[in-house]
Amino acid sequence: MSSTVTSFLPFHRALIEDEEKSAVLEVLESGWLTTGPRARQFESEFAKFVGANHALAVNSCTAALHLALAALDVGEGDEVIVPTMTFAASGEVVLYQRAKPVLVDCLPGSHHVDPLKIEDAITNRTKAILPVHFAGFPCDMDAILEIARKYNLKVVEDAAHSLPTFYKDRMVGALGDVTCFSFYATKTVTTGEGGMITTGDADLAERMRILSLHGISRDAWKRYTAQGTWRYEILEAGYKYNLTDMQAAIGSAQLAKCDSMRNARAKVADEYTRLLAGLEAFDTPVYSSESLHAWHLYVLQVNPRALSIGRDQVIEELKARGIGTSVHFIPLHLHPLYQNTLGYRPGQFPNAETRFEHSLSLPIYPSLTADEVERVASALHDIARQFRS
Repeated sequence: MSSTVTSFLPFHRALIEDEEKSAVLEVLESGWLTTGPRARQFESEFAKFVGANHALAVNSCTAALHLALAALDVGEGDEVIVPTMTFAASGEVVLYQRAKPVLVDCLPGSHHVDPLKIEDAITNRTKAILPVHFAGFPCDMDAILEIARKYNLKVVEDAAHSLPTFYKDRMVGALGDVTCFSFYATKTVTTGEGGMITTGDADLAERMRILSLHGISRDAWKRYTAQGTWRYEILEAGYKYNLTDMQAAIGSAQLAKCDSMRNARAKVADEYTRLLAGLEAFDTPVYSSESLHAWHLYVLQVNPRALSIGRDQVIEELKARGIGTSVHFIPLHLHPLYQNTLGYRPGQFPNAETRFEHSLSLPIYPSLTADEVERVASALHDIARQFRS
């Protein structure tokens, strides 16, 4: 193993510049810190950006997914089809509603859900399909939407990775019934913590807005403005899922440079692919040019036939060389929660398991320099030489 490197290259660095800092100061000086005019401004900007009729800013993508299912009246006895290759949130929000997440496998050689497996999993209890746009590239939405129409199901897209992403000539955010985005610290646009819901359905948008703040009647935040009143009505049991104006101010500043940050990540991805071309130990991601990739993640596949060590050991070797990495994701059916409460077992979803066992996510963000990309690629070449099988 190589000697330890003192300067550590992190897996992610958020691009926070003067625009974000100034926007937060403006909010602080305004005296309005929680949900208010800046949050509404951010919603309007976001809806316009993705081409949606309605947008609702919330405090996480998890909250967005939960609100979507709640507003669609997913409840006890219902089933929601979820890819096993996803983060915890995609499945747990179904459990919040006392419904059952029905897990399905990936396409062979892909992190994306297999539409044929979706259709095979549909029963008379199925209420919705929850596809996940992995790494910033979209699922096969034509196939998924066709299945949804055939069986009269709702589609709630987990687009935590996918801003800005186009599916063919349509932007993710204006495809399914509801789309949920993440502004977590590592995402392509960040507010530290936060999320956004988009939909074309005005009634659904209104119900999600009411549910997002204790089930209180519309524009609850205006109670403390000159136009507001102290009197309010609780229409149904809701949640505390609102986004603050401070976070929204950061979000607006980030959204303004969303395309330029995406282009910077795409250059990093292209450079990784160029530098690692022909390296048998690692397979670089391959995607159709038919859709636009947001490049939230750059995921290699470790080739076990070309190395004497496995993926986990490769991660340790990179760490010893001062390079941070991650793995996306441990499939849901491999976790104790899904095995102990829902009866899932290892081996049920072989495509997802194979993909997981060999996946390795490299650093990719707008401020990653050419020298840093070269450093990562050089380390991978070194590991490939040192541990050639």
